[in-house]
Amino acid sequence: MSPERGSALADRLADAVTRIDAPDIVLGVTRHDRRTVITGGAALAPPSPRHALRYELGSLSKTFTVLLLAELARAGVLSLDDPLVAHLPDLPLRHPHSRRITLRHLATHTSGLPRIPGDLIAGALLHPYANGYAHYDTERLLDTFARTRPRHRPGTRWRYSNFGLALLGPAMSRAAGTGYPDLLTDRVLRPLGLTDTTLGPGTTGTDAIGHRTNGVTPVRSADMGAFVAAGSVRATPGDLLTYLEAHLSPEDTPLAGPLRDVQVPLLRRGWRHRNTHTLTWYHHPAPTGPLLFHVGATFGQQAFLGYHPASHTGLVALATRRGRTCRMVTTAYELLYELAGERPD
Repeated sequence: MSPERGSALADRLADAVTRIDAPDIVLGVTRHDRRTVITGGAALAPPSPRHALRYELGSLSKTFTVLLLAELARAGVLSLDDPLVAHLPDLPLRHPHSRRITLRHLATHTSGLPRIPGDLIAGALLHPYANGYAHYDTERLLDTFARTRPRHRPGTRWRYSNFGLALLGPAMSRAAGTGYPDLLTDRVLRPLGLTDTTLGPGTTGTDAIGHRTNGVTPVRSADMGAFVAAGSVRATPGDLLTYLEAHLSPEDTPLAGPLRDVQVPLLRRGWRHRNTHTLTWYHHPAPTGPLLFHVGATFGQQAFLGYHPASHTGLVALATRRGRTCRMVTTAYELLYELAGERPD
């Protein structure tokens, strides 16, 4: 896949790139399986083309994890409403609410668990670019969960939680008898043809380099430790467009059932419960039908994926800079919303 220029859509993407402030930028759109990709950025072009690099997805990894969860549920390996303790039975849980947390609660951020474990908060505040996840192993994750009091009764409130999503990794591994990386590869990545998607750094020269908020200082690749299920996926723009196309046309893939399952609206969230959430995607109203999306960030990169089934349109946006001043998420969302209301060329 190479960047396409010369069409009206390509011109609009090129204009959108100028509104994003980052060393490296990729914008890609798929409309009825026709792809348009534009790259740019404030830095000199890297040795490998920007559209061929693998980017860190951060929390967008959660959509892959929950798709795996839906696939395991369809296969009868587990149930979405299984209590977490059914798959992690040896934990000495201190709080009654912890026993009521289900796999569905973890996927939909309704478990009551905090955003991150309490023992990571001080370090994150004092050293925002220090990676506290890197040496946080699964034993520590489970021990911390056993001691953590949920903030509310599971299933009653939406509260975004990296902690909760991370726990899906060992739970699914225990249920299936296979480690999370192999599970994701065998049941999601390979069936969807995502050959340039990994759970760790690739070979030299294939990974995009992230930057701090200043857009200049490089940041090391993010090692997520036991939080692999919450934020470790890396992918090329081409694979991400393939991933979006699978959600737009589930019937054309081996994962038709799970891909449909993750798009079903399940709960209301946000200010006055105006916004809807599926098993994994944010779900907003848009012209002629809902717009589904998710965002992610690591210590030096940002990612956006969104799609509009009614117009068969999907958009991927990637940037190698951390921070809201990058304006990537706002630009990508607004562009996808505009495209949702237009007829394809």
